Amino acid sequence: MSVLVNKDSKVIVQGFTGSEGSFHAEQMIAYGTNVVGGVTPGKGGQTHLDRPVFNTVSDAVEQAGANVSIIFVPPAFAADAIMEAADAGIKVIIAITEGIPVADMVKAKNYLADKDVTLIGPNCPGVITPGEAKVGIMPGFIFKPGKVGIVSKSGTLTYEAADQIVKAGYGISTAIGIGGDPIIGTSTKEAVKLLMADPDTDAIVMIGEIGGNYEAEASKWIQEQGNPKPVVGFIAGQTAPKGRRMGHAGAIVGGAEDTAEAKMRIMEECGIAVSKSPADIGETLAKLLVEA
Repeated sequence: MSVLVNKDSKVIVQGFTGSEGSFHAEQMIAYGTNVVGGVTPGKGGQTHLDRPVFNTVSDAVEQAGANVSIIFVPPAFAADAIMEAADAGIKVIIAITEGIPVADMVKAKNYLADKDVTLIGPNCPGVITPGEAKVGIMPGFIFKPGKVGIVSKSGTLTYEAADQIVKAGYGISTAIGIGGDPIIGTSTKEAVKLLMADPDTDAIVMIGEIGGNYEAEASKWIQEQGNPKPVVGFIAGQTAPKGRRMGHAGAIVGGAEDTAEAKMRIMEECGIAVSKSPADIGETLAKLLVEA
């Protein structure tokens, strides 16, 4: 069993013929992802990368059976693209776009609330189930199949963690990059829940950063469940000054509980093995799994 995406996922690319959409669609196809086509309004009926182009997501669902969409649409139109995908019956929407206006994302998230759909992102690297499907912008060669799930706010730290996990002799079940914006579709807790329920995931690496309460919420939930699987945690931004945004729009220390120090303390109190440095994630995991 895989989480969110697998070899049977029928993936479309919204913003298919643009430069970003084209580049990453080509990479996904080369990886082996089942990309069944893409959407660019006004270009329906054409062929791109040997795949059909559709005018609308509804056409892609109807004609190609699409059930997963990845979005490479400019920020001003991305929220509409998310809502269009949900309306068409897409089950998993992965929004890569960075810089979507907050008001637009509030509207899109509210719109999706009563629909049977999972939104990952925006401003995220996507989701990969190694050896089956890469729906995102991550370098696929780093990820090898295995039993460790990853949930991360940071794209590059996802890749770093995956590399260390593989070098430690383990592999990845599914890696979920949830995104670093203030308003995202799937929280850390929700992503952790998916991996906890996955029989092919034996341990989880949870990577967060300063700002917000996602990591604390996830840690407390894990503790409430009786710590069913071993979890390693890391928080980026340990030297960040208060009030300054650090890279991601959501990475800003507002109050005392938003700091890396506070989040790491909560993780430890909830029974999570905390790695103090990104360089120690693999080592911390290996030690935890030996003890388990």
